[in-house]
Amino acid sequence: MTIVGIISDTHGLLRSEASNRLRGCDIIIHAGDIGSPDVIDQLELVAPVRAIRGNIDKGAWASAYPHDDVIEIGGKYIYVLHNLAELDLDPAAAGFHVVVSGHSHQPKIENKDGILFVNPGSAGPRRFTLPIAIAKLEIEDNEARARIEEIAA
Repeated sequence: MTIVGIISDTHGLLRSEASNRLRGCDIIIHAGDIGSPDVIDQLELVAPVRAIRGNIDKGAWASAYPHDDVIEIGGKYIYVLHNLAELDLDPAAAGFHVVVSGHSHQPKIENKDGILFVNPGSAGPRRFTLPIAIAKLEIEDNEARARIEEIAA
């Protein structure tokens, strides 16, 4: 089994609780609004990281990160973009099994037309009354399962 940690919308704040929850993951996906390259440096101490930039990621450091990404893990193709509203392709037709996004700060897992959509919510500064959360994606035996893990903060 491969365990993928998914985090988003850190906005420059990597909580120790989030790092602790991501320990043991084989890889971490950051779905944008990183806020500071220090966040990625800290995550790299936990597991290898694939990150994209979000709408707040500006400046020279952010140009190192793509707007979207495709990651293959255990035969499953994962499409990563920050804002799901900007999805401009048919994930099934493109051969994707999982779509990971952030931006809304609202954790959500949904299965639509055989595609698993995962938004881990925000792990950074609290926004309104939305939870602080990450997600984990488990890939095993050609299956992908996701769960949200709220962080007490």
